[in-house]
Amino acid sequence: MGAISIRNAVKRYGRGDKANQVIHGVNAEIADGEFIVIVGPSGCGKSTLLRMVAGLEEISGGEIGIAGRVVNDVDPSERDIAMVFQNYALYPHMSVFDNMAYGLRIAKVPDAEIKARVDKAAAILQLGPYLARKPRELSGGQRQRVAMGRAIVRQPAVFLFDEPLSNLDAKLRAQTRLEIQKLHAELGVTSLFVTHDQVEAMTLAQRMIVMNAGRMEQIGTPEQVYATPATTFVAGFIGAPPMNLVSGRADGMRFVVDGAEFALPRPAPRDGALILGLRPEHAALQPAGAGWPLAVDTVEMLGAERLVHGQLGGAPFTVRVDATLAAPRAGDRLAVQAPADHLHWFDAATQQRVA
Repeated sequence: MGAISIRNAVKRYGRGDKANQVIHGVNAEIADGEFIVIVGPSGCGKSTLLRMVAGLEEISGGEIGIAGRVVNDVDPSERDIAMVFQNYALYPHMSVFDNMAYGLRIAKVPDAEIKARVDKAAAILQLGPYLARKPRELSGGQRQRVAMGRAIVRQPAVFLFDEPLSNLDAKLRAQTRLEIQKLHAELGVTSLFVTHDQVEAMTLAQRMIVMNAGRMEQIGTPEQVYATPATTFVAGFIGAPPMNLVSGRADGMRFVVDGAEFALPRPAPRDGALILGLRPEHAALQPAGAGWPLAVDTVEMLGAERLVHGQLGGAPFTVRVDATLAAPRAGDRLAVQAPADHLHWFDAATQQRVA
């Protein structure tokens, strides 16, 4: 019922030679009931794409379909969607019940049905004890749940979330992520969720769309995007800390970085200019001489683990190690062992994945 189809979607501001194109031919097919997260840095176009689906931004080219109907020229109120924004947008003079019921009253839904819908949404979101309160009497997390409740009572085909957790502190964000997961499991409504936070993306998404400068870099499950990033941008954006990316020239079993030569555990996919990727958790530290030489710069203590930052052939390189192991010190000379199965290769010119 709520499948979304985005076909070569384009957004431009202005006309002619002075037009500024901010969305460049995005294509995505979202199944009914699927939870998709659109993730990317600030200014990458993720919220603009969401607003195009909502009808709040006019589409400049391509097609957007909801439930099998092209909605390019359909008014937002007729698209059967409900949207949850970063700011809660609650009416301060209204009770929680009235805030959740307001849209239904405007739509002239009978009072008995309004009460039934609000009570059901309040039960799902654990808002029952707060229905008579005003927004000022609620915590930030409770206000966000009211905003979600206002969307739920609409019973839409599609939920659209525009960075709804950005105003919450870290603990509340983690708690509300769990609530959103439970909500989707219970309702099964097609959902598009925009965030710049990769942790939110990885924990919430059934599939994720990674955006960069108005382009879709990759779409896939969190596991697929993390294990096989399609571009160096995805490799560097997804993961905390991000994947190590080292530029050099491959020659069979050798990889040369700024004149330093590294022996590879297996031949590179091709010779020539390449970018080698290795995630910090897949690298292992050894005594000097037992692998690729690493000059340690700093060590970060993160509780159960440490991040060892250093230089590998003049390129910055990070290794994640267990905090129970003896910590290296700044200035130490160690070696990195790189498992063959965890090496990633990207084209130096296109930044696209090679292997």
